[in-house]
Amino acid sequence: MTEFKVGAPKASALLAALSDDTKTEPVRKLHAVTEPAASEGPESGPEVLAEPADDDGDAQVIEAADPGTTPRRAIKLWPVLLLALPAFVAVWSGWVGLGRLTGFGPIQLLPGIWDHLTINSAITLPIGVETYAAFALRVWLSPVTRTHRVRSFAKWSALGSLVLGMVGQVAYHLMSAADVERAPWPVTTLVACLPVVVLGCGAALAHLVRDTTDQEVND
Repeated sequence: MTEFKVGAPKASALLAALSDDTKTEPVRKLHAVTEPAASEGPESGPEVLAEPADDDGDAQVIEAADPGTTPRRAIKLWPVLLLALPAFVAVWSGWVGLGRLTGFGPIQLLPGIWDHLTINSAITLPIGVETYAAFALRVWLSPVTRTHRVRSFAKWSALGSLVLGMVGQVAYHLMSAADVERAPWPVTTLVACLPVVVLGCGAALAHLVRDTTDQEVND
């Protein structure tokens, strides 16, 4: 009353207002921290929330996870190795055995130049047929393959090579069980043509994959 030259009612009201302000605590609110527009990419990360600096001057950062999202787990491919190992042994032995029954065997790779360098030509059968089957399957099932012509050729040639591989395995095991030492001439003729057929199919599929034009893609 003496300081501000006011009456008792006004002095009491002013004293009550000052008392209420001293008891009120500041409210801390979260605010979003955004990056500059130039750094924004096609994929945005989780929203980052930061609290105002505390008494020590350090800001507290909180990451808010995107709602409704579940972590993706990659499919393990190691079981394929367990499946491929026994299949490789069986297929390799079958093709090599069939090659021996049809006249394939050790040959001099560089006669007159390196006479001691020999190779068993029977290994060309499993390498050629099964490698092309895997390559054609890859082209057929790959999302990168853009045209129906390439996909159709890869599909039917892959299925044909797999069926041909099964026929070769059956033929070898039947002749081996019957103690046949030399394959009949139709079998020999078919097996002798396999390297040439595999080469032609592989070259044709490679050209189709590389020479696809934009017009064919649009069609």
